Amino acid sequence: MITTPEPAFARVARQLRDELIKGNYQPGQTLTEADLTVTLQASRNTVREALRVLYAEGLVSYEPNKGVRVRSLDQRDLADIFVTRRTLELQAVSLERPFSTTLLRQMEAVVHAEQQAAALDNWHSVGTHSLHLHQLLVSNLGSQRMDAFFAILVAQLRLLFASAPDEHRFQQPWVDRDSQLCQLLREQRRDEAYHLLQQYLDDSEANLLRLLSR
Repeated sequence: MITTPEPAFARVARQLRDELIKGNYQPGQTLTEADLTVTLQASRNTVREALRVLYAEGLVSYEPNKGVRVRSLDQRDLADIFVTRRTLELQAVSLERPFSTTLLRQMEAVVHAEQQAAALDNWHSVGTHSLHLHQLLVSNLGSQRMDAFFAILVAQLRLLFASAPDEHRFQQPWVDRDSQLCQLLREQRRDEAYHLLQQYLDDSEANLLRLLSR
């Protein structure tokens, strides 16, 4: 099978998206082409094309005389994100086929890393691992297009996390719930996993809505 090399601008866009998912860029932060060419070891034209991709994905904005900035998301974005999360994540859990052994091991490794980060009070990293877990969850749908789309959604979700003034308080409740979800899936208790995830998403949306309403 012949694979098409990833275009340079697509690689840079993916790297920037990954940095957003890790929480390394904050809403309102300016992204300058000159700095990014050095950080990402890419040409200015490549960086410019990558930023256009992120603009189309709703991750950055262009402001006159200010350049490119990481977007600040609002309540409408939040509602739309969670409609999509419920559609994709709940479908991934409710499929008839069980999660593969390989996928479950990947999920368990992420949960373990999340727990270790919590033990070290590294709540920023906890958030990153939790988001990665839900990306793996969606990968059970078996669609590369859906995986790529969900990565954009997760990057947007991380921007919403920035509204939390206390990362410890915001992230702590999800550590045990991520572990419980993984355990239920490993034991093939799909109905219980579905209801746990349903409540998880409801609570997560409500928490973020409270933060955005302040």
